[in-house]
Amino acid sequence: MSQKPTERISDAELAVMEVLWEESPLTATEVSGRVASRRDWSLATVKTLLSRLVSKKAIGHHLDGRRFLYAPLVERDAYVTGESRRLVDRFFGGKLMPLVAHLAEQEKLSSDDIAEIERLLREMKS
Repeated sequence: MSQKPTERISDAELAVMEVLWEESPLTATEVSGRVASRRDWSLATVKTLLSRLVSKKAIGHHLDGRRFLYAPLVERDAYVTGESRRLVDRFFGGKLMPLVAHLAEQEKLSSDDIAEIERLLREMKS
């Protein structure tokens, strides 16, 4: 399942992807019903977003009787990894430490956050 979309996924499209990552395959009506709890979108809007995601090869669809069923072609982890890498490359010259320093300065890390980071670092070393 894990291929890269041919184009960047917009925030609106990502809301649809999140629904499909949670459960799939789904019809456009089912996706619309699940997205409705997060966004005030019509079925037509959801169908447009699904069509765009099909064009970008982020999701696939197949005919089931008279309706299409949609499912992701991109795994969530693979997408998050790609977007994270793009963020680090774009804003921090491809280096992770400036990002971590920026987050530490801006977010005022709690002692629990620092403990979690230390735990992750220990796991990475072993």
